Amino acid sequence: MSTQSQYKYTKPLPEMDPEDRPYWQSAKEHALKVQRCDDCGAWNFPPRPLCRKCQSAKLIWTKVSGRGHVYSSTTQHHPILPSYTKDDLPYNVSIVELEEGVRVISNVVGCPPDQVKIGMPVEIVYDDVTDQVTLPKYKPRAN
Repeated sequence: MSTQSQYKYTKPLPEMDPEDRPYWQSAKEHALKVQRCDDCGAWNFPPRPLCRKCQSAKLIWTKVSGRGHVYSSTTQHHPILPSYTKDDLPYNVSIVELEEGVRVISNVVGCPPDQVKIGMPVEIVYDDVTDQVTLPKYKPRAN
């Protein structure tokens, strides 16, 4: 599922480097991929040059389901940067544990921030904020 921003996006955008470019490219294509070690099978997020578990350089970009649950969440009530206004508040910052076991940081959208609960089942949505950048976000889903 995709959301199309109807406004000029004024928030900070990711600064893509060679290590994480495949992640952002997969998000743009609405088929999220995360690094997985070809030697030990560990998932690696955020992207890095070596496996966090066994230090192997054999990291393969692997498509993930985009389904998971909220592992942790906090609600932001104050703007953290000047580009955030009172109209943006409150919002949540959540850690989502995907079915594959990897944890990613994002936002849960489609419900008020105070309704985001640990254990809540979620699924990915793609927010095409610019022609170049798509932000992976998550929405509540039925079990």
